[in-house]
Amino acid sequence: MNFFKKIFSIDFSLKSPMVMLALMTAAVHFSFSTWRSLLNNFAVDVVDFSGAEMGNLQALREVPGFFAFTAIFLLFIFREQTLALISIVIMGIGVAITGYFPSIIGLYVTTVIMSIGFHYYETMNQSLTLQIFSKDEAPINMGKLIAIGSASSLVAYVFIFIFFGQLNLGYELSFLLAGGITASVGVYLYKTFPRIKVPHEQRKKLLLRKSYWLYYALTFMGGARRQIFVVFAGFLMVEKFGFTVTEIAALYFFNGVFNIYLAPQIGKMVGKLGERTVLTIEYVGLIIIFTGYGFVDNKWAGVALFIADHAFFAMAIAMKTYFQKIADPQDFAPTAGVAFSINHIAAIFLPTIYGTIWVLYGASYVFFIGAAFAVASLVLARLIPHNPVKGNEFIWSTSKQ
Repeated sequence: MNFFKKIFSIDFSLKSPMVMLALMTAAVHFSFSTWRSLLNNFAVDVVDFSGAEMGNLQALREVPGFFAFTAIFLLFIFREQTLALISIVIMGIGVAITGYFPSIIGLYVTTVIMSIGFHYYETMNQSLTLQIFSKDEAPINMGKLIAIGSASSLVAYVFIFIFFGQLNLGYELSFLLAGGITASVGVYLYKTFPRIKVPHEQRKKLLLRKSYWLYYALTFMGGARRQIFVVFAGFLMVEKFGFTVTEIAALYFFNGVFNIYLAPQIGKMVGKLGERTVLTIEYVGLIIIFTGYGFVDNKWAGVALFIADHAFFAMAIAMKTYFQKIADPQDFAPTAGVAFSINHIAAIFLPTIYGTIWVLYGASYVFFIGAAFAVASLVLARLIPHNPVKGNEFIWSTSKQ
């Protein structure tokens, strides 16, 4: 425990809200990283997917994200903490049974089950995080949680290397072990951790506020752009450069190593430079990276782009802290659900379109579309004030910052 306390500045011997969030994050990232690392090779080698089927699968995976707004209605039955833990168990079950359904329809169904748990968990996790942490604490603590997720992912990649690569357990047992561990952690946390006390009772109804429009717009663009990395960056490495399961796991492993250090630093950077500047840096970097994907022919150049691409994910902290600063605290839970739905509007149909473009015109055009989305996001980011607060949510000119 002292080892982890030294790395993350968190005392894991305590049953505090931060420790619970950290353990939930670790559990979710372990199974998701295992699933993601095995998915492309499982889909290509066992299920015989092409780019079109992969696009369809990823579109189906995002459907539960679109319906994340329904989580607010479940809060009439469950507390946010309870719903988050139930969702973790559901996600673990979805991952655990994946290898036992090696068909196109089977992979679609198990992916949807996994996704229901994942997206409901993410909705409740975002709400709890924004409520528990103060505005000053939020950026650095969110950075720590991202670092913990990255560390858990490293464990998953070592797990894949040993159990899949060296011991040849195969897809069935590898998925089963990863999902089973995550579901078990969810049950353990439910039985042993006390109720998290939150300062503001959340509104249990759907709402869209005009003052949050910029947050909604940034969220939508992020969903449209994110699909290209999540769905097709790894697929590019497998299809174009012939990466194996263990090589894909190694890529994600190096990404995780960087993020353990980088994510807390990005959290500090958000607190120091502000959301406007950090998001500007992110979107300029993504324009360069997506354009690079479109032209890359060298395996190691592709690796460099893949690692750089993943490094920018932690900068999404700035979008969450921007919302925390401009929002009514009672809106965190309902807006988290609405935001996830907005984020997934494009995600439902764009992966299929991307997959069709991939097959008909080539991979480069998919990544050029990603660069265009990054340009649009950059324009939106420049509308964020240097000091966003409720009543000062956006600006139209630099003279009114």
